[in-house]
Amino acid sequence: MALSLRYELRKDVVNKKSEHPLILILRVEAQRKKIPTGITLLPEYWDNENQKAIYLNKKSLKEVSKDYDLSLSPLLNDIKRINDDLQDLKKSLEDIAHRYELDNVPYSADMLVEKLKNKNNVKTKKEEKNNIVFDFIDNYVTENEPSRAKGSLSVYKALKTHLGAFEKHNRTRIRFEDINYSFFQSFQNYLIKHRGINNITIAKQLSTLKTFLGYAKMNGIKITDSYRDFKIRKQKLEVIALTNEEFETLYNLDLTKNERLAKVRDVFCFSCVTGLRYSDLAQLRREHIKATEICLTIKKTKEQLIIPINVYAESILEKYNEHLLPIPVISNQKFNDYIKELCELAEINEKIEIIRFKGAIKEATVHPKFDLISAHTGRKTFATLSLEKGIPAETVMEITGHSDYKSFQRYVKVTEERKRNEMNKAWGTPKESIK
Repeated sequence: MALSLRYELRKDVVNKKSEHPLILILRVEAQRKKIPTGITLLPEYWDNENQKAIYLNKKSLKEVSKDYDLSLSPLLNDIKRINDDLQDLKKSLEDIAHRYELDNVPYSADMLVEKLKNKNNVKTKKEEKNNIVFDFIDNYVTENEPSRAKGSLSVYKALKTHLGAFEKHNRTRIRFEDINYSFFQSFQNYLIKHRGINNITIAKQLSTLKTFLGYAKMNGIKITDSYRDFKIRKQKLEVIALTNEEFETLYNLDLTKNERLAKVRDVFCFSCVTGLRYSDLAQLRREHIKATEICLTIKKTKEQLIIPINVYAESILEKYNEHLLPIPVISNQKFNDYIKELCELAEINEKIEIIRFKGAIKEATVHPKFDLISAHTGRKTFATLSLEKGIPAETVMEITGHSDYKSFQRYVKVTEERKRNEMNKAWGTPKESIK
């Protein structure tokens, strides 16, 4: 029986990106069927004579279609994958027809299409069962849950969500062998344009993806090393910390008529003078309090820290000598809400500019300082004020548990800037820098 297979772009249908659906025209004798491929292309990407998709670089694409979003243009690997899929589709139909012929069974166009649907259903179920990229993310989370703090693996779950949306957007499955330098570039562009997240979150997602690929490689998965050349641009975050004057104001604030905020103030100030994270404040018990120090295994790093008790910490602990717990910690969510209310009451309201980027677009917002203060501000305050009071950086890192000076260095830079501001305030600002 005469079998004819030919691809065509439907000129009568176009989507919002000016792309046309590609269909396969199947002919058996006088019968004709149209089979959707699920692929859409700009006409410029389709070579009808040679029956294949072609690659255009961004310069060439801009010349033929000025309105097309260049960040969505198919990569060379995407074009190769499209052509591979088109060849597979034709071969599947040819194999089905050949099987009928070997069995001496007359077949029609409808029979070929029905057989193809059944074959694809089996294949789809198999692929869904073995969707290895997403399976590996689940495996990573499962294997690391026992040794990681609750919530610390949430970034991997977010990565899975973003990758899933990226896969759906491109209408193609993500395979390990395709995650290379170009994939990172395309994924980053997608996160900027279609997920509405800023560069800080994007950098975190891309760093997480690199960590995940390292895990997959250690588990025997073949990974293309070109992704390592992709440089992740990381924006430096503002360090929100109390000044010494703000801390003293808060510490001495009269809250005799507000027991709720008084307790929140004590817990927050305790963090400011010990450097403890909220998770460690919450796990603090009487047995951790020694005569002149706190001995505690940190929840995040699982390392034991010894923190000297200073006069401020001692004063706060003495307030709760008769209580079961050393300090009155409440839930994290309520604590973060109440600490803003407390700092507003203490008039910690300096205007702070927060700058974020979405791709190359700068977004600047101004907030009163109290609105930016959270439980973690206490730890940042301890680091910055300790450095200002002359404690060496190495000692502060020993107390806070920082093992990486690179991440700690931002506190040093903050105090240098603060020293300049205080010097200028006390002695006057110079007209120009001395060269």
